[in-house]
Amino acid sequence: MTVNLEVAEGVGTLRLDRPPMNALDVATQDRLKELAEEATRRDDVRAVVIYGGERVFAAGADIKEMQNMDHTAMVLRARALQDSFTAVARIPKPVVAAVTGYALGGGCELALCADYRIAAENAKLGQPEILLGLIPGAGGTQRLSRLVGPSKAKDLIFTGRQVKADEALAIGLVDRVVPAAEVYEQAHAWAARLAQGPAIALRAAKESVDTGLETDIDTGLTVERNWFAGLFATEDREIGMRSFVEEGPGKAKFR
Repeated sequence: MTVNLEVAEGVGTLRLDRPPMNALDVATQDRLKELAEEATRRDDVRAVVIYGGERVFAAGADIKEMQNMDHTAMVLRARALQDSFTAVARIPKPVVAAVTGYALGGGCELALCADYRIAAENAKLGQPEILLGLIPGAGGTQRLSRLVGPSKAKDLIFTGRQVKADEALAIGLVDRVVPAAEVYEQAHAWAARLAQGPAIALRAAKESVDTGLETDIDTGLTVERNWFAGLFATEDREIGMRSFVEEGPGKAKFR
């Protein structure tokens, strides 16, 4: 399989496994969608790590495969391509990308689907599609501009240049830079901590933030208000408030 889902201690690791560079061909895209939907359904998966291995996250689409596709073929494929990445972005649980080596093109777009990105000191990220006479097609023009702002996104998309980890951190493309040997460990720790949290409240927080970014503020506030009130019906809210009153903040053990 080109992508695997490994689950331990409430954390599901979506592991890209297509040596040598984890090129995202059609089969990999479809498998990614399948496993993202599985991670969404499974109660034993409470947080997710996206990982490409110790050497490379994903160096982009499979260019040799794309070269053989004409306009009609891509018209038929483009929606499925976006849907595979959207399935990752819409996992209603905390998702962290553990970025080692290259995260270019589709690899960068996959990292953009996570809620948080931890990169190796030697990581390089970018959207080089313009160098092929193309633009990003798996969400790069949309998610990148929402994350780093339109002018920085346009610089990366227009030039196709690669950015090193320090610049990626400075512009907000990644959230933490660590030694390469620690990337997965720290990403897993981030996910494992949240896997112990209140699952429904985390889902509510993610949906509220994401919806607010995609719509007007009044709609976003409505989503937030409905979730906020709705959480008063959950056992986790009872546990959290009881623990706060009796033991102080940060000591609740959620189920």
